[in-house]
Amino acid sequence: MDESLKAVAEARSHDPFAALGLHATGAGWRLRVYRPHARGVAAVADDGSLELTRLGDSDFFEWQGPRLPFAADAAYRLRIDEGGRIVEAGDPYAFPPAASELDLYLFAEGRNQQAYRLLGALPETRRGVAGVCFRTWAPNAQRVSVVGDFNRWDGRVHPMGCLGGSGIWELFIPGLAAGSLYKFEIRNRHTGAVMTKADPYARAFEKRPATAARVEALPAFAWGDGDWLAARAQCDWLHAPMNIYEVHPGSWMRHPDGRFHSYRDMAERLVPYVADLGYTHIEFMPLMEHPLDESWGYQCTGYFAPSSRFGTPEDLKTLVDVCHRAGIGVILDWVPGHFPQDAWALAHYDGSALYEHEDPRLKMHPDWGTHVFNFGRNEVKSFLLSSAHWWLSEFHADGLRVDAVASMIYLDYSRKAGEWLPNRYGGRENIEAIVFLREMNAMVHHDFPGALTIAEESTAWPMVSRPVHLGGLGFSMKWNMGWMNDTLAYMGQDPVHRRYHHERLTFGQLYAYSENFVLPFSHDEVVHGKGSLVGKMPGDEWQRFANLRLLLSYQTAAPGKKLSFMGNEIGQTSEWRSSEELPWHLLQWPLHAGVQALVRDLNRLYATAPALHEQDFDSAGFSWIDCHDADQSVVGWLRYGRDGSFVAVMLNFTPVPRVGYRIGVPHAGAYRELLNSDSRHYGGSDMGNGDGLVAIDQPWMGRPASLTLTLPPLAGVILAPVRG
Repeated sequence: MDESLKAVAEARSHDPFAALGLHATGAGWRLRVYRPHARGVAAVADDGSLELTRLGDSDFFEWQGPRLPFAADAAYRLRIDEGGRIVEAGDPYAFPPAASELDLYLFAEGRNQQAYRLLGALPETRRGVAGVCFRTWAPNAQRVSVVGDFNRWDGRVHPMGCLGGSGIWELFIPGLAAGSLYKFEIRNRHTGAVMTKADPYARAFEKRPATAARVEALPAFAWGDGDWLAARAQCDWLHAPMNIYEVHPGSWMRHPDGRFHSYRDMAERLVPYVADLGYTHIEFMPLMEHPLDESWGYQCTGYFAPSSRFGTPEDLKTLVDVCHRAGIGVILDWVPGHFPQDAWALAHYDGSALYEHEDPRLKMHPDWGTHVFNFGRNEVKSFLLSSAHWWLSEFHADGLRVDAVASMIYLDYSRKAGEWLPNRYGGRENIEAIVFLREMNAMVHHDFPGALTIAEESTAWPMVSRPVHLGGLGFSMKWNMGWMNDTLAYMGQDPVHRRYHHERLTFGQLYAYSENFVLPFSHDEVVHGKGSLVGKMPGDEWQRFANLRLLLSYQTAAPGKKLSFMGNEIGQTSEWRSSEELPWHLLQWPLHAGVQALVRDLNRLYATAPALHEQDFDSAGFSWIDCHDADQSVVGWLRYGRDGSFVAVMLNFTPVPRVGYRIGVPHAGAYRELLNSDSRHYGGSDMGNGDGLVAIDQPWMGRPASLTLTLPPLAGVILAPVRG
């Protein structure tokens, strides 16, 4: 047996096409097939057939002759006798590799932003024969095979061909149907170790705990969101309302027997709920495939596959389409910073540190026990850019919230001295990650007009939400973690002590317009012993709920876009548990129903009052009424729309009503309450001002007019002049 046949038989051949398939010889033609488990093999075409003969006691079958009984380019089929079971299949080695040289070049350059068209399992037709083209990147492999439920998971049956120095392997398997399960079996060329890996570019997976990828045909989807996408492309999002409802899809609501709601269930239940409450966007915690429910999706193994827990890719498209037709945007949590160590997934994909670093000072994330992507490797950059592109193009997502950006841009993030490797200039900045993030943001803004990128970034890194061409990272917005931490620390104080922490309410204005900020009360604030939002509030039950209503009013009235995690809007008293649905039964109690009613009214006021959203990112949209009244724990400000319209916001952070409280306003005339969080409709004491507010021409606080009002206990009021 010559070396090429021996390499195939021993499952170590990097070029099975040289040994297998149909080849012209000096004496005519030779057809060779390697088929373990077969007793006999024949080749059949429309205009003829031939019988192959076993070579000795091997699993090779061969025919040689001067003339073929069918055309040399005929799509012949192999009829295989497997011990009484006759299997008919096309010969993969009749279809030589056909990857585009340009696609391979761009992939190696880190500039293939649609590498999902190159790699993975791609249903296609060659020479009139339908099948699936498999490609994977494994540059340190000696041999790669496609294994699946169609070949007994036997790596000897379908070895792939190596595409030169690209490190990419390819095999077209004719006749293979969508729905087939598969993996890649990889033999490392240095160690000989053999591992079975899930496809990094898989578009679908079987349900956990199984880990095989599924061939996904992705038929044309009948989208009905054309008007939405056209409007999004023209949207002036900087000046538009944005109020995000953050959802963990596995625990928002479940079926009575504990089963998850599917994507289609969410389209029926979640979307109307969000629309009724007046949110503008839903942000889904990661929907990408992940093996462990308890990771909430943040340890991703399928960067191109919606989680099979909740349905199929088509089901997810239906959910997004329903959102868009209801006027609701969809933001997807995306995790390009790290990936889990699962041996069947990305980790040491071809037996080497391929997607991750080799150096232990760069390789592992100390907080999560995960691998850090090697952003300096061009093929990894193509992989991640393509993942971002995929969710925005294939699923019409309106934006990506990028998780843990700080862990990406700092080499010493959560690492002690000596545990990290400085960059080439001796600094702590991860230069390659910064380059990647800039390229990702530039791609999103160029290819998907109106789509947004939002950074979860918790440090003072400058210009996170400023354009790349100005030296920024290029994100649309950034979570304001400083505001969130200051606010929750302040609200956790007993009101009698709040006067000593007044700066936590006012300090944020010193940097509020340095970035395009989102004000988040996210899932991270209601887990791991932190308590629910209402659980953080001091006082008896009435005071805790009054504080929560005040907190939510404060968030709505402050400059910045908004994000709130599910359950906040119903006054959930327990911490969020990802293993069960929200405690919807709480809504039978007036205090909880009152919080929900307040959220509905706050959201609608925010969306309809230009002064509350048009200048969220501009200091011209904000002016203090009074930021100095620490003794009474009262703050107030004006918010302005671009047309000059304004609202006055007054917040009383103590349970002591402030009667006859005088404030300065821009002009005299009648004013009215637009919202009072102490209303009886929300569970409050119903202390307020009604419609009898009149500002007079008495200067106060540096303004030409003033009015006196009652500030309810632990409450916020929003006022506006009555237009004549």
